[in-house]
Amino acid sequence: MNTDVLIVGAGLSGLLAAREVSKAGKRVLILDKGKSVGGRMATRRIGSGTADHGAQFFTVRSPQFRTLLDEWLKAGIAFEWSRGWSDGSLVSTRDGNPRYAINGGMNALMKHLAVGLDVRVNVRATSMHAVEGGWEIRDEAGVKVSAKAVLLTAPVPQSLAILDGGPVALAPKDREALDQIDYLPCITAMARVEGRVNLPAPGAIQRLHAPIQWIADNRQKGISQTTILTIQANAGYSHQLWGRSDEEIMRSLRVDLMPFLDEKSQIVEWEIKRWRYSQPNITYPERFLLAEGQPAPLMFAGDAFAGPRVEGAILSGLAAGESSRIWCSQAVVSSPFTVKLGCPAALTSTCHLR
Repeated sequence: MNTDVLIVGAGLSGLLAAREVSKAGKRVLILDKGKSVGGRMATRRIGSGTADHGAQFFTVRSPQFRTLLDEWLKAGIAFEWSRGWSDGSLVSTRDGNPRYAINGGMNALMKHLAVGLDVRVNVRATSMHAVEGGWEIRDEAGVKVSAKAVLLTAPVPQSLAILDGGPVALAPKDREALDQIDYLPCITAMARVEGRVNLPAPGAIQRLHAPIQWIADNRQKGISQTTILTIQANAGYSHQLWGRSDEEIMRSLRVDLMPFLDEKSQIVEWEIKRWRYSQPNITYPERFLLAEGQPAPLMFAGDAFAGPRVEGAILSGLAAGESSRIWCSQAVVSSPFTVKLGCPAALTSTCHLR
């Protein structure tokens, strides 16, 4: 297979970057090791119900994201879920800032963004090396893809593993910056409950310093026909539970969950998901990194670049895609590739999330 731009990772950054590059009329191919597009914008069926088990909601602060959100709201894709969350006590913690979610679950947005793009799922890229005119990437089945440029949007340790499989040597300062990026883990449980659940409207509590930092009722959220709870442990508790069996993890989480269930309520079905790269802890200061001294364009982007969470991933993808679209349109390729093209100032401005 041959393409102009190869993107590894079909999450928010990858899909939005691909849509930007496509505006230049260039061929874009996206590879993802998952069964579907979306990454941490994840939704799963549990029995006859549905649960978001990655990102739970998002906020908006930047004009670029606001423009996208307005389109999604108008199309009925997104909706305002809340203006803040209770912490389970009598003290109000609502701050009045809108929190948004996606009708049908977060992954429905990702499927919408993937329409018209060439996305190949269940493909794990394992190595890459430079060839004349660009890069050659191989997957674990030995299939080769040639591309004039590569954008890596997977969690940074996974992206670096692809380079190391080549190997592709980065400039020391680029490698050092990428090695410093760090992520926090999160263990998530999805539990189908028969009986009453006692969560304050609109169906969630957030306790950032408690072992269980998030509990949400996907039925009250409006994306499930049955009561499916999403339970997320904080980073420290997730680290503590990480190596235990799913049964042991669920027993531990059940203890913290019981105060929110009536005496006759029962958990009748459940699943555990381990998110190794749940949330960036140490980030890169710019929206993307364009590797120096490479024979062809090589870029890194994602929510670990100048802003975590949903909005950070979106702004990083837009910025990387805009930069890629510029050099694609101008046919900027040199050997070694040393041209640096910045994105518009509006795309690189710092975004404060909460």
